[in-house]
Amino acid sequence: MMNIVQTVNKQKTTIPIKPRKKWSGKEIFKKICIYTVLIFITFITIGPFLWLLSTSLKSGSENIFQYPPVFIPENPTLSNYTAVMEFFPFWKYLFNSVVVSVLTVLLNILFCSLAAYPLARMQFKGKNIVFILIISTMMIPFQLLMIPIYIMALNLGLQNTYAGLVLPHATTAFGIFLMRQAFITIPYELDESARMDGASSFRIWWQILMPLVKPATVTLAIFTFMMAWGDFLWPLIILNDTSMYTLPLGVNALAGSFTSNWRYIAAGSVLSVLPIIIFFIFMQRYFIDGAMKGAVKG
Repeated sequence: MMNIVQTVNKQKTTIPIKPRKKWSGKEIFKKICIYTVLIFITFITIGPFLWLLSTSLKSGSENIFQYPPVFIPENPTLSNYTAVMEFFPFWKYLFNSVVVSVLTVLLNILFCSLAAYPLARMQFKGKNIVFILIISTMMIPFQLLMIPIYIMALNLGLQNTYAGLVLPHATTAFGIFLMRQAFITIPYELDESARMDGASSFRIWWQILMPLVKPATVTLAIFTFMMAWGDFLWPLIILNDTSMYTLPLGVNALAGSFTSNWRYIAAGSVLSVLPIIIFFIFMQRYFIDGAMKGAVKG
């Protein structure tokens, strides 16, 4: 035993230590330029949200339109948030948004994966034509389909209902494309082995393929949740009952109620954005994992 330890210690001492890489002046200048551009883009991206947050924390004694503008509040306060929750039914709008977003995400994962499964794992005539037709619908903006969908929803009695808000976005061509590409990366030998054991197509889809494409599923969930949560135009058209309003419509109504009080409007906007940030924070690990798997072949 002592001989093994001595041998290991000798091997550790003989491991060569790589010298530190010396950066040339050109490489240092290149790195400085890259990080400067990235920091500048970061400030441009998060700058509006930080200013919105700063406005929502300013007290009534501060002038939010003063020049030069003051970014840090002199007397930070949360009274704007409490006032917004008192003046309009925030929790009701939040509940409506959560229901609509969660149902939209679940239906997209279900329908998109079911539609992508035969396009990726089965052989039948016209498969490529069907896939091209599905992808081509991505070039049609939703605004062109809004009038016929609205008429159909009225005929079905879906106005002022959760079904009327969810069903038009229950599946997307992007979701089908994303899930199909994820299914293609899985070896076909898994399907053959499962069929030899007597598994049906539905069981292969649910118990074998879906657990293996979890990163793609989470990616689809993130994009769908962001789309459903921030959707404003379709709820505005299909709803005329204020009790069914989602948060984007509620914030718009808040802007109409407090036209001169931008602190309340900023507080309501921050509250409507926070769920998206929280959802992405919890799901980003799977999202990054899926992006890395898609970037490395094999």
